[in-house]
Amino acid sequence: MKNKNLIRLAFGLVLLPSTVINPTGLIPKVDAPQSVLVQKMNNGVSSLLALNQADDDKTKTLQLQADTIDAFLTQRGSPLAGHGMDFAVAASKNDIDYRLLVAIAGRESTFGRDACKRADHSWAGWGSCHISFDSDKDAIDTISEHLGGNNDATDQYYAGKTTDEILHKYNHVIKNYSKQVQKIMDMVGPDDVNSPLTPVATTPDLKTTA
Repeated sequence: MKNKNLIRLAFGLVLLPSTVINPTGLIPKVDAPQSVLVQKMNNGVSSLLALNQADDDKTKTLQLQADTIDAFLTQRGSPLAGHGMDFAVAASKNDIDYRLLVAIAGRESTFGRDACKRADHSWAGWGSCHISFDSDKDAIDTISEHLGGNNDATDQYYAGKTTDEILHKYNHVIKNYSKQVQKIMDMVGPDDVNSPLTPVATTPDLKTTA
């Protein structure tokens, strides 16, 4: 409905007259101020349409990412299945790979199936299982904020870092931890879900030791 309204508005502005009839005859004359106004208004509509298209594209991408995550987690019997959109939105907000936290959950707790018992919603190994969260969504939002370098407590470790650098900071004790997590990321799906022929990962669980 928003798209249709904007399009109707655009057509209406395009059809605004840029000439007026000379009251002394039938020869039209150009009204320069009106022409400038119409041009500015049409430019404004073009900008609105471009912004609206950008919003639509972002929404489409988020939905594809969410569907990819949920399909992957569902195949693995993960209790985190259904949180695909939470993962996608949190990743987008914090400018991290949409697959990153899902893959960390896979490495740390077999996608939440073996979550820590001594802390609530602790399936990502955050704080060595000493930190609880109010819900899975709270865990997703909070950890994504840290990984994106948007939390004052940890921005010195994660701000402006690549995925590989983030993972090296996340766990520098386990050898090849970054490679293991990035392997799981590839299993989740492609980094660009808008690319054609996006396959749903069907590879078996990666055996991990938290």
